[in-house]
Amino acid sequence: MAEAVRIGVIGCGSVMSGPYMSLVERLNGRGAAEVVGACDALESKREYVRDRFGITNFTTDFEELISQENVDLVLITTSMNEHGMIARAALEAGKHVLVEKPMSTSLEEAAQLLELSKRSKGYLLCAPHVILSQTYQAMWKRINNGEIGKVLSARALYGHSGPNWGPWFYKKGGGALFDLGVYNVTSLTGLIGPAKRVMAMAGVAIPERVVDGQMMQVEAEDNAHVLIDFGDAVYAVVSTGFTMQQYRCPGIEIYGSKGTIQMMGEDWDPDGYELWRNDVGAWQIFKERDPNWPWTDGLRHMVECIQQGVKPLITPEQAYHVLEIMLKAQESGRDGQSKTIESTFTPSTFGETRPAEPAHKIHDPTREQ
Repeated sequence: MAEAVRIGVIGCGSVMSGPYMSLVERLNGRGAAEVVGACDALESKREYVRDRFGITNFTTDFEELISQENVDLVLITTSMNEHGMIARAALEAGKHVLVEKPMSTSLEEAAQLLELSKRSKGYLLCAPHVILSQTYQAMWKRINNGEIGKVLSARALYGHSGPNWGPWFYKKGGGALFDLGVYNVTSLTGLIGPAKRVMAMAGVAIPERVVDGQMMQVEAEDNAHVLIDFGDAVYAVVSTGFTMQQYRCPGIEIYGSKGTIQMMGEDWDPDGYELWRNDVGAWQIFKERDPNWPWTDGLRHMVECIQQGVKPLITPEQAYHVLEIMLKAQESGRDGQSKTIESTFTPSTFGETRPAEPAHKIHDPTREQ
């Protein structure tokens, strides 16, 4: 059995204490991973992580945790503006790094991370982890098998009314694109390929919000519609914002020359998918095969990659490409001009075998040929 991967967590807020620690506990149960240290800027977190998780190795200095020899993997779940700085320090120390989204709020800093990841002894895995879900991979196979023909257009949506905690969500370096739209942009670029150009309308729709019980001025864009040009007249739109109370529609829709495929639920929490093929003449519904799939699954994937000595499927190049799209979408929202995307990446592949899961067909007489 491979040795347990020893994890040092930086950022002990709700993201770490809930979803990630639940996964760590399962990994620990089979001897795959354990948390050996924690760090948070707030000294008050010391007692919490000790009492809740039994972690006694605590510090308020992230560099101190990174320097510890018994830390193999650094898990970064701080506020967004600190992601790049901490990830760089961990890579320079030769650690494996899993950083929550986005990898940085600066394209220049992200470029440094990208170059550093190529020569560091540690792997760099950047959230979100959407490409690891069975639904995403099944859709990828359908598209790449040509079942909907040539992809022509797409739509993605993810939003909610906005968090009422964490002022950093609404300050410069935060915003709905970085927190929510990043999932959609990652899914679309993974399914369709690298983007060539971006335009957007993005701004502050609700200028004041009550956060942590206090009124604050909103600085970061909380409402955005992003148009992505993939070249050859293939377009997609991403709608996101802290401006949506509720909605009922697919999270991802991909339209091809011979059919349509759409993800039900959210791409971070999929609920299966639906497929229309002109040659079938009916909607085929494919239920979610792993309803308990966690959006933190990148940690499980990273642990297995470290133990097996293989690079993660989620690449820093795609995370950088996604960040460039989002940053230039924000620029476009300010000046109304389209922006050229200069980076590229090679999407992860999942084989060409046609999915064989059973489908439930819904006949649609309005679509008869």
